[in-house]
Amino acid sequence: MTTYRNPIIPGFYPDPSICRVDEDYYLVTSTFEYFPGVPIFHSRDLVHWRQIGHILDRPSQLNLDNVPASHGIYAPTIRYHQGTFYMITTLRDVAGDDHNFIVTATDPAGPWSEPYFLNDAPKIDPSLLFDDDGRVWYTGNRIPPGGEQFHGDREIWLQELDIQTMQLTGEKYSIWNGALRGAPWAEAPHLYKIDGWYYLMIAEGGTMHNHAVTIARSKSITGPYENNPANPILTHRHLGQDYPIVNTGHADFVQTQNGEWWMVLLASRPYGGYYRNLGRETFLVPMRWEDGWPIISPGIGRVEFEHRAPDLAPHRWPQPTACDHFDAPALDFRWNFLRTPRDTFWSLAEQPGWLRLKLRPQRLSERANPSFVGQRQRHLHFAAQTLMDFEPGSENEEAGMVLLQNNEYHFRFICTLSDGQTVLRLIQRQAGQESVLAERPVKSRRLYLKVEAHEQDYDFAFAEAPDEWSLLYEGADGRILSTDVAGGFVGAYLGIYAASNGQNSDNAANFDYFEYLEVPS
Repeated sequence: MTTYRNPIIPGFYPDPSICRVDEDYYLVTSTFEYFPGVPIFHSRDLVHWRQIGHILDRPSQLNLDNVPASHGIYAPTIRYHQGTFYMITTLRDVAGDDHNFIVTATDPAGPWSEPYFLNDAPKIDPSLLFDDDGRVWYTGNRIPPGGEQFHGDREIWLQELDIQTMQLTGEKYSIWNGALRGAPWAEAPHLYKIDGWYYLMIAEGGTMHNHAVTIARSKSITGPYENNPANPILTHRHLGQDYPIVNTGHADFVQTQNGEWWMVLLASRPYGGYYRNLGRETFLVPMRWEDGWPIISPGIGRVEFEHRAPDLAPHRWPQPTACDHFDAPALDFRWNFLRTPRDTFWSLAEQPGWLRLKLRPQRLSERANPSFVGQRQRHLHFAAQTLMDFEPGSENEEAGMVLLQNNEYHFRFICTLSDGQTVLRLIQRQAGQESVLAERPVKSRRLYLKVEAHEQDYDFAFAEAPDEWSLLYEGADGRILSTDVAGGFVGAYLGIYAASNGQNSDNAANFDYFEYLEVPS
């Protein structure tokens, strides 16, 4: 039996949504405060995925200015209808207000349209159903019209969408408040029409340990919806916090061209205790239908690291190299910025073969768009290294590597000045308080920087000549990079950074390469 390994997309790729077009599959995930927004992946076999772009890749599409950590883009849904792709999602802004919008494209790799913002579309997690009678329906969650009866009280609501005006029209319908009485956070609705039934699948219990997938059905799109007596159809909350896969939920269905059904969903891999540095990742599980209801992971009822593979011809893509030498004319899709860049602080052309970051006043500790370029941590055991060419001109100037959870929780492994001497410094920021874990004088302006992590132990090393490594700090506590310590919804990032810390500067830091790879445990 051919099998595959979970997660199918490792690292911080939560809230997956999927659609099929003939023999091609497309998948999107949430991105919160990171830019570009909403990565889009392509597969031919549901197991091997390659990123083909970002849907929100222009500042005109996505305003993330000053948004707090874990605000921004929530829960995208991707659908395809008559030659056009539709992506609908929520933008939670700096004030905490939610704005739902749609973008469209005829090519999933882009370009995608400017946003169509929906009027009077409260709360989060929008989804679309293109019905077989030509009508289009919007579902989302909201506070019930009578108000919250308990914290997290939400219901799923429905309204028709006029696809010509890209605005909601007609009556709003309250269609379901979930399977469990008093369960919080009914969200992540997806509506399907299958064999004459409308199926409404949602998440309940919150996106942490009690996450669950439930489903209801109706012969009429406006209801009433019948609760599946077997709900929840998937959860791991009863397996305990020491189970290796936790908080399963926020799912979407897809049927293959061969008639099989599969579910994509988010889940996490805790390690070093109940800490989830990798965030919520994208998993895949088989399913089938029995007596008009879905059975998830038949015979097992769980998401496992290994399942039988789909009945599709394996289709592997060329793997991206572990080392980015910054030789391309544009940044690779693996790289992201914090919030929307309003000026170009990076360059691949000013020193060919190097990535140049300009030092700017914005700090990593602020709700700003600092000179930071990062990628997701994707493994429990990894090593990352870079070669930096940088000469600080004052004590407010710094550049180097960063391990980031958010502006209040991170490590900065940076070169700066101290009492007129160039030093390499490791700074830990925890709950907004900074401490220097280690500092060492250095002489060379070219520094090799490396971090190696084995679960929650992070070691920091440097070299002033190739392969002449010195350990700066051993065993930094990586748990601060977990949402279980820092709060929020995002996974850990690592990357490169430069700042002049509130002062103007004409200085820049150059990076020759950045390598990230999994290492043996």
